[in-house]
Amino acid sequence: MSRQPLGAQISQMLKDRGVDTIFGIPGVHNVELYRGIEQAGITHVLARHEQGAGFMADGYARATGKPGVAYVITGPGLTNILTPLGQAYSDSVPILAISSCLDETSARRGQLHQMRDQRAAAETVCAWSEEARTASAAYALIDRAFDQFASARARPCHMQVSIDTLGAVADPAPQPPAKRPGLPAASHDDVYDVVAAVLAAERPLFVFGGGSVAGAAAIPDLLRQTGAASIVTYAARGVVPGDTPLYFGSTLARPDSAEIAAQADLVIAVGTTLSEVDLWRPTLGHTAPMIRVDIDPEVFTGMGPQDRAILADAGAFLKAMTIAIPARTADQPPKWDAATVARKRAAWRAEVDAERPGIGAVCDALRAVLPDDTMIYSDMTQFAYGAKEIWDMPRPGHWHHPYGFGTLGYALPAAIGGAVARKGQPTLAMAGDYGLQYTIQELGTAVELGLPLPILVWDNGKLGEIEDSMIASQIAPNAVVARNPDFLALAKAYGAGAIEPGSLQDLQQAVLDAFKADTPTLIRITPDIAG
Repeated sequence: MSRQPLGAQISQMLKDRGVDTIFGIPGVHNVELYRGIEQAGITHVLARHEQGAGFMADGYARATGKPGVAYVITGPGLTNILTPLGQAYSDSVPILAISSCLDETSARRGQLHQMRDQRAAAETVCAWSEEARTASAAYALIDRAFDQFASARARPCHMQVSIDTLGAVADPAPQPPAKRPGLPAASHDDVYDVVAAVLAAERPLFVFGGGSVAGAAAIPDLLRQTGAASIVTYAARGVVPGDTPLYFGSTLARPDSAEIAAQADLVIAVGTTLSEVDLWRPTLGHTAPMIRVDIDPEVFTGMGPQDRAILADAGAFLKAMTIAIPARTADQPPKWDAATVARKRAAWRAEVDAERPGIGAVCDALRAVLPDDTMIYSDMTQFAYGAKEIWDMPRPGHWHHPYGFGTLGYALPAAIGGAVARKGQPTLAMAGDYGLQYTIQELGTAVELGLPLPILVWDNGKLGEIEDSMIASQIAPNAVVARNPDFLALAKAYGAGAIEPGSLQDLQQAVLDAFKADTPTLIRITPDIAG
């Protein structure tokens, strides 16, 4: 390419590194970034708010495994996207946010979109936030982000470029490297030592986290070969088939799952931080030695002298284990009692049904008709809280939720990003009546794109989870009921379809019809639908 303004060169550089879609909103301060988007052949998705753009980039990244990219303006554009970047940080999602910035802020005040230190603000929710003051620095930072995405735990990154620098003529970016650095790998000895320890254990227990999704194909063989039991985090649902005999499900948050961990004489935690939002208690509950396999050394903090830490990509490690297990142990007898596991799962299901009436029946109805390749994006809503414990996914990496940061308003824009990434494949959004209103304006983007996206709205007319929490804390419920709009009329005003099914059978048909539509469909349901 010839010399062009840097903004155009950046878009071409991103295209050369595999970027095909950018989410964002143009403004007077970042207009130069938009000069080269069409020339590079990149699709731009216009969000209605920078928060929506960030969640769309997140949903795109989770659907594809590729980095999501967002363009935003100086000041409020950046602050609006900080919430999605915080969510991406906690959930290990690769996002590159590129913003403009003012050329000079120390000697002048009162400039449009001025912040005291916007780079530092972004750094609080990103792996790093840097300012590129030259074209060569911008190119180096973009490649730094892509190197980091390829070789470490995924975290969002932010680069800002001054307005004058974006408009200055620059040489083309260098060609992409022939090969990016890879994730850390376990040694031969590490793999064989873990295999020996698992085979020697009388009651080994695997705890699979989201990092194990890449090795999901090896997990059924691994469990059969070792006779081990398993339990998964919410992010790992689908890595263990739901009918596996010694599978405890995605039930780590059940308080008495600690008793299960205490029964193990060896725990192997693979690709999981075992964080508060996984357990909702301080510890897993085990007393036996633990082997932890992860690409992030931070998760090894606090391990005991009997434990072992292995810095390695969980997916590759799982595949290596199945290969390393001797052929004579290929059909290891079960080391736990399958009937006991089944009874425990049934008891936990009954608890969820009692705690969240109606949700289980709706989950069963939806699961019965959704195609196996449906990708689901859920919000912070009671429906999702219940579903995550009882809905066995047929495929891993197909249910995405704002786990760590816990942001309301995630589902709709993230599902838009996922649907853009997976054209022709089914995508479903699930939101509560309150959370949907954080980002409902993104319905305009979904309509504009003609996405066949069912948007399931669980409408209980209040902040149900907060009300329950107040009652449990002996606090009189306060500020938990808000007047909702007519969601069906609002959806129609945007040009979307809208329906309120009267039965579970009608709900099933409404979702299937929505997958075939040429526009998104808002589907409102209330707890009464389960009868």
